[in-house]
Amino acid sequence: MRHSAIDIDVLQFLVKVAETGKLSRAARILHVETSTLSRKISAVEDELGVTLFERGSFGIRMTAAGRAVMPFVRRLLADLEALRNSSFSNGAGHVGEVRIGVRMPPVGEPGQSLLRAWRKEYPNVDLTFFESNEHEIMTAITERRLDAAFMTRHTLWPGWEAVPIWRERLLVALPTHHPKAVRRSLKWDLLRNETFLVQGWDDSQTAREFFASFLGSGVKYKSHSVSKDSILAFAGAGHGVTLVTKSQSQVKFPGVVYRPITEDNAWVEVDLAWERENKDAVVGRFISFMRDQSASRRLL
Repeated sequence: MRHSAIDIDVLQFLVKVAETGKLSRAARILHVETSTLSRKISAVEDELGVTLFERGSFGIRMTAAGRAVMPFVRRLLADLEALRNSSFSNGAGHVGEVRIGVRMPPVGEPGQSLLRAWRKEYPNVDLTFFESNEHEIMTAITERRLDAAFMTRHTLWPGWEAVPIWRERLLVALPTHHPKAVRRSLKWDLLRNETFLVQGWDDSQTAREFFASFLGSGVKYKSHSVSKDSILAFAGAGHGVTLVTKSQSQVKFPGVVYRPITEDNAWVEVDLAWERENKDAVVGRFISFMRDQSASRRLL
């Protein structure tokens, strides 16, 4: 047996009639003619095969069948309202999840304050972080396993959408017993004879290339396929020195001291990158928020 669809408005009519107990009063509230409202209710009763309301000199009142049906009507309307609210919130970017890759974890400032501001503004959007090298991050974005990534500019692939978010000063991390640790600051020329510890993978040597852009050729590097924390642990154990950002220097490591590099080019820039085909509203809101926060805080 084929059934016709019941208009959602009619379900709202049923609820209002049940609440008021009078067709005329319900019609005025709903801004419809009383005859139209009566006709709509009769059509629903015909469709369901039961009488929902008794009519008489007493007015109108629910039958036993009407009392049994009404909780389902109210529940359906509540579910539809929740669906509308959820669709609006998701479409407007107010709820959901943003999966973010990080080449350089946002420890310290300004990364933490940006994420804190986002959390305060959008508490119903979860941020999930994935830390790896730029090759794995960019591949994950291409395959839609990640939505966006905080990347140092020198690691960005050509053709990706990106917006600059902040830049940070570079410092050198030295073993505490290193002869140069007694200096208050250093320049590139004083560091070119050091062994530099860098993060490196078979398909990614961008950290080494980045260091070389400051130090030039002839510098000795030692690559490790590990996190920056492990690199700093090796430095503290006396295996070499490494470069860190100002925010990374806020994390204390045993056996390590940080010294600023007093050169005009001793900066690293962090961009937020994404795949241009990503049209997710939550991702778009996150990108816009970070860009606007960067501009208002003058982080560049």
